[in-house]
Amino acid sequence: MKRIPALVGAATAVLLTLAGCAANEDTPQSSPTATESVPDATTDAPPEPPADLLSGELTGVGASSQTAAQEAWKAGFASLQPGVTVNYDPQGSGGGRQQFADGASDFAGTDSAFKDEEIEAGAFSRCASKEIVEIPAYISPIAVVFNLDGIDSLNLDSATIAGIFTGAIAKWNDPAIAATNDGVDLPDSAIVPVHRSDGSGTTKNFTDYLDQTAPDVWTDGAVEEWPITGGEAAEKTQGMKETLSGAAGTIGYIDASQAAGLGAAAIKVGEEWVAFSAEGAAKAVAASDLVEGRGANDLAFKLNRTTTEAGAYPLVLVSYLAACQQYADPATGQLAKAYLAHVVSPEGQQAAAGNAGSAPLQGEPGLAEKVMTAVDTIS
Repeated sequence: MKRIPALVGAATAVLLTLAGCAANEDTPQSSPTATESVPDATTDAPPEPPADLLSGELTGVGASSQTAAQEAWKAGFASLQPGVTVNYDPQGSGGGRQQFADGASDFAGTDSAFKDEEIEAGAFSRCASKEIVEIPAYISPIAVVFNLDGIDSLNLDSATIAGIFTGAIAKWNDPAIAATNDGVDLPDSAIVPVHRSDGSGTTKNFTDYLDQTAPDVWTDGAVEEWPITGGEAAEKTQGMKETLSGAAGTIGYIDASQAAGLGAAAIKVGEEWVAFSAEGAAKAVAASDLVEGRGANDLAFKLNRTTTEAGAYPLVLVSYLAACQQYADPATGQLAKAYLAHVVSPEGQQAAAGNAGSAPLQGEPGLAEKVMTAVDTIS
């Protein structure tokens, strides 16, 4: 008699379990409601950190054109390698190459590839030798931008741009500008050309464009240091943006990532007017070749500014990252290799495209593979 309550309880539990099973069989499984949180493995999940977590500090100096891209690269890399601090000082291309050659930084950013004589003269004390890896990391249009009330766009061919920056064309309603801008109410006011005051790869690319496309007007060649007196000077990309934004009648050249809020010129390519775009920049690079005679891991472009490829925008810069082939400190080599690998990865290139409007390397057939092969040699 003492066992009866226990048996009854056990029987009751079995009946409840069977009833629950029957209910589950008869009731279809419901999908999550709109208010339930369902993780999306493709969009919501954070990137998987690498198996080998690193720690330390990596310092780069160089091109101010890369500023917005570097911000995106550093943020993405921090999510993968939270123990690594990456610093980047946008001093300008010339300063970046000099600092790296002097052994004052771990890597350099530059809109103009190292010259043989710069490598020969440099100490490169953070490297085990003077062998360097130089890779294209950032492909971006250079915008010709201006500050004119009520005018957002103009058509300017290279001869006219060259005339403006040499001072031969001094007023906005000059016949050369009016001829390609029918119907635009151009002011009878002075043009104030603005150029970089520091050694600049953006200046080198801008003057190279003028040298290749308007050599009869622009006679000073492709140079990093602005060669002409007159106009206004501003330091770095940010200084150019501030000067152009703050004074009416100004015109200048700037990495397209910083062109927002200013009027912009379309340039003449063949028989069409082409506004700056990442796609146009990529087409111009596709029409260009790598420089011959450099090391297998030194991937510098000789840009073809005279291309007439439809939609190409040949006023483009290819900005490089330069690192040691072999670092004197192997730990620094690990950090540099990991960071550059992230920069040129599809994720890194898309992050830069989103933040700076650049053209991803993956858009050029075979280029990303060559770049990654070069990065893989860093130690």
